[in-house]
Amino acid sequence: MKQLIALTTLLFLSISLNAQEIPTTTLKTLDGETTDLPTIAKENDLIIVSLWATWCGPCKNELDAISEVYEDWQEETGVKLYAISTDDTRTLKRVKPLVNGKGWEYDILLDSNKDLQRALGAPTVPVTLIIKDGKIVYRHSGYQNAGEEDELYEELKKHS
Repeated sequence: MKQLIALTTLLFLSISLNAQEIPTTTLKTLDGETTDLPTIAKENDLIIVSLWATWCGPCKNELDAISEVYEDWQEETGVKLYAISTDDTRTLKRVKPLVNGKGWEYDILLDSNKDLQRALGAPTVPVTLIIKDGKIVYRHSGYQNAGEEDELYEELKKHS
């Protein structure tokens, strides 16, 4: 029993020590309202943040794959996904039509100056984060094969 308590304490400490603060950069909604990740994190215990762009095939593939199971994930873990577009002023006008065409049920936010992307030290997209209680507890870059979203789901279950 003592070993179990010691192991649990060690696991908790390693998760706490590895959790990263979330940046406070300003984001915009598709309606032009402003928000930031700390505000979103206060409103939701568990969130997924996916940095993506309209020109990024792997980004769209990942969000399409998650879309197929998102409703189940919400029911099972209470998670909410925020898809944050890093499209700049040249491609920003493509975001809303693409999202509408895909039928994604995510909250879509805009990081058109790439402030959040830079603050996270993410050289490229896609980048997927799990944020629990205002801390980044999981981070993954890239998306190559269908099925990688299963790893994300396993991480979600650990934190729900």
